[in-house]
Amino acid sequence: MNRNVFLNFIFTVLTVAVIFLGIMLINAIDRVQLSNQQVLRKLSEISDSLQRQPMMNVRTTETGKTAEVALPQKTEIANVAYYDQNAQRGGRMITVIPADTGNMNNLINNDSTVSMFYEKCNSTLAERDYQTPEKFKPLMAESWTISPNKKVYTLKLRKGILWQDFTDPVTGKEWKNREVTAQDFKFYVDVIKTPDTNCAPMRVYFKDLEKVEIISDYEFKVYWKERYFGSIEQTLSLSPLPRHLYHAYEGPFDGKRFNDDHQRNRIIIGCGPYRFLRWDKDLRVIFTSFEKYFGRQYGITPPLKDICYDIIKHPNTQFQALLSGSIDRLGMTPEQWTKSETMKEFGDNGNIRKLKYLGRSYSYIGYNLRNPLFKDKQVRQALTHLVNREKILKDVYSGLAEIISGPCFYNSPYYDKSITPYPFDVAKAKALLAQAGWKDTDGDGILDKDGRKFEFSMLQVANHPIQQKMLPIIKEDMAKAGIDMKIQILEWSVYIQRLEQQNFEVCALGWTIPYEVDPYQVWHSSQADVKFSSNHIGFKNAEADRIIEELRRTFDIPKRIELCHQFQKLLHEEQPYTFLFAPYSLLALSKRYQNVHEFPLGVQTEIMWTPKSQQLQIPGL
Repeated sequence: MNRNVFLNFIFTVLTVAVIFLGIMLINAIDRVQLSNQQVLRKLSEISDSLQRQPMMNVRTTETGKTAEVALPQKTEIANVAYYDQNAQRGGRMITVIPADTGNMNNLINNDSTVSMFYEKCNSTLAERDYQTPEKFKPLMAESWTISPNKKVYTLKLRKGILWQDFTDPVTGKEWKNREVTAQDFKFYVDVIKTPDTNCAPMRVYFKDLEKVEIISDYEFKVYWKERYFGSIEQTLSLSPLPRHLYHAYEGPFDGKRFNDDHQRNRIIIGCGPYRFLRWDKDLRVIFTSFEKYFGRQYGITPPLKDICYDIIKHPNTQFQALLSGSIDRLGMTPEQWTKSETMKEFGDNGNIRKLKYLGRSYSYIGYNLRNPLFKDKQVRQALTHLVNREKILKDVYSGLAEIISGPCFYNSPYYDKSITPYPFDVAKAKALLAQAGWKDTDGDGILDKDGRKFEFSMLQVANHPIQQKMLPIIKEDMAKAGIDMKIQILEWSVYIQRLEQQNFEVCALGWTIPYEVDPYQVWHSSQADVKFSSNHIGFKNAEADRIIEELRRTFDIPKRIELCHQFQKLLHEEQPYTFLFAPYSLLALSKRYQNVHEFPLGVQTEIMWTPKSQQLQIPGL
């Protein structure tokens, strides 16, 4: 082998060795990187798991007993996981309400619209998780403890939560950078429990709340006199109330003055993500982002800058506003939903999306039981047999509802689907009325008894699309059994006044159903004779009271389900309401909005956003 060949051989061997060693080194580095990635991924999973699940610990109470305590991480806050942290901030959402309201004070106004406004501007100690609503997660509260007997709650507030700045409309005094403290939560409870305050529907939920004890500006205790299943929700859902707005005078708090404080009751001052901007009477209500909202540091600021509620009374006008793009969101009627199936604005190629889900609400016909006409349950059963719900479901709801026989959420275990709603049966209704002593003695086609004709007025909400179609059907079928039903159309504000004063014969309305079942507000006898209460029909039943009171004391879920079934069976027999339908929520929404999800509690506007290129402003703002 000559010298050059030998050198070439040695060079080739060295080159192969270098390449081999390089490959081995790269593989080793890759294995290390892969191992590191696996470790990091595992640590991330553990971290995510810890963030999703609050750490639990045990703390000794003053009595020496142990109490369960939630010890959330400092960054844990309710529903942060559902906010898109890459959302582009800005833009608007315009939706509609069908009628204006009397005032903006959520405590004395039982209008669900005002409750919605209040929630926009305010915050609570904790909030239900959107996806798993049975779980509460911290919001204003940093942590809390619950005593073993579930009668004492100790709550610790986050520091640095600010009230929205405002100028007092009465005194002209400016308030800026005022911090929310434990005293503001106590004030909220004290106002509700003040007998002179016109908040009977809310007061029933706090009847067993004994007191709020202030420990410091950032810590307080809530004491309940009795074990009450709803005490968890009522405590963790507490909001603060701005004492510097509503008690801006010397001396003790005056409930009557609170009710009649018209200028202050035209505004909302809160500490939540949106602040009240303007109320143009009979036109619109506008809210805008609160720049000092405490949730900003935790990633839960709603991306949309402005929220507007246009007051549009007529459903057809609302629908045209949706099609034209002047509003962005609309709860559609069944007729509009059906009509939209063939419209170019909807569907894959349109600019409006549709979402359909069973809402937590139900509709009903309520009989004023103070009226002798409705005292006999056979009469009430007969009236229900004269409501053709199958026809109404088909012709009015277009099949977009469920016929019901009780007040619990239709798709929950608390509702007993084995209880069949009374069918439409004119012959059966006539037989029941005859047994109750109602006959047509003078041959005029109207039943009578003891010199009284069987006639009554049914209240109808003006411009209500469902009632406009439904009530004439019911009126016609009532006449088939010799009953003269008149329809009295009222504007919503007048309608509410008539209910609050118990000045009506028959009403047609609906209830939104709470997540946790507590029938006390609507059905307990103690509320029957209370002005402004939700038991506006005056229902009194000792067995119903027994079930309701046991239900309030019961924490065991299977037992609660059993009690709810008993309650539904009792109401089905008594028929104080003709239970009508659990309607589907039929939502139309502009396709500009991103991060749109259907949760068990509905579609949450707070997490939606629009790309910068598609963001719009509220006209005239």
